Amino acid sequence: MDSDSDTDSDVFSVASTLNGSITESGPSSYDADSMRSGSPAPSVLSMTDSLRAQIYKQEYGRDLNNYSDVYRLPADEEELERLNQQHTMFVDIMGGKYVPLMATVMADDVPGETKACLDLGCGSGSWITDVARDFPDCNAVAVDLIPMQSPEMPLNIRSEVDDINLGLEHFYGDFNVVHARLISSGIKDYNMLVDHISRVLRPGGLIDVAEFDFHMYDKQHRRIELDVNEIGPPWWARWMSFMQAAIKKSGGDVDAATHLYDWVKDNPAFEDVVYREFWLPVVPPLRDTSNDTEFHRKTDQKMKDDVSAFLRSGRPLLLGSGISEELVDELERNALKELRQRQVPQYTRLQCVYARKKSQ
Repeated sequence: MDSDSDTDSDVFSVASTLNGSITESGPSSYDADSMRSGSPAPSVLSMTDSLRAQIYKQEYGRDLNNYSDVYRLPADEEELERLNQQHTMFVDIMGGKYVPLMATVMADDVPGETKACLDLGCGSGSWITDVARDFPDCNAVAVDLIPMQSPEMPLNIRSEVDDINLGLEHFYGDFNVVHARLISSGIKDYNMLVDHISRVLRPGGLIDVAEFDFHMYDKQHRRIELDVNEIGPPWWARWMSFMQAAIKKSGGDVDAATHLYDWVKDNPAFEDVVYREFWLPVVPPLRDTSNDTEFHRKTDQKMKDDVSAFLRSGRPLLLGSGISEELVDELERNALKELRQRQVPQYTRLQCVYARKKSQ
């Protein structure tokens, strides 16, 4: 991807580290009166107008969750569709739905134990739905600030409405796999979350976390350092600097991705820690695409659709942080222009860590 050759793919690049060596209406449980679900037996959730009024609030033309003042991205149908499409893009880029250890950890090989998987900040529920279908004998639990509402939700999924920042003590020792992806903007203390996950997991269990670091990078993967005191190009990097400032202001952990590997590696509960990173072109460079494969064409379009939708998703957060509508419009307009012209390539980095909890 760093080469200037027109034949090189700019869809993504990946690097891995092993221990430092680079090489509904469906079944759900939901307590409408509390942010902390009591994990009762599954029941059917009907999204009435009164329940919707409790769960959502509208700001700047988008529906946001009504429980957390930290997580400020939308929770409406437009955002859930973006997350659904983003999930399929990640499956393509990462080469599969799961990290390599998933099948081993979720195998039905312990007499009397039902394997269980927890998805923290499940979003649209695409990932945990795949788990429930691919491992039909497991118990799958999806936690988010809004309930899952898919009419195709498998019977072995339980949807719980909860604010992860309140802690996970009620889940200690209950799960073989804990997954979290792109939730750091709504997490106050991600290092503490990693420690909670170590306690939620059963011996031999799997932690699987992935986050962006809210920075943009040039074609050589050098960080583009900008602040919010000036207005000008590169516009995607400028927009991201405003997003980072707004997330910090609301209490989110924008630096979590940078520290994920160290937090998991330094936690005495974990072993066999693996780091992977994926470089994704937010603004791909101009190049000859005539020799692109169908995979590259589809992935390029999915990335373009995702980042364009993410611009819209960030609007309530930016406006709510005190930025003028005029400035937000200027940032969005110029960022989309950069995306069309592709003169200033800019990349984002997805940092992923997975590990096993020690058996003893």
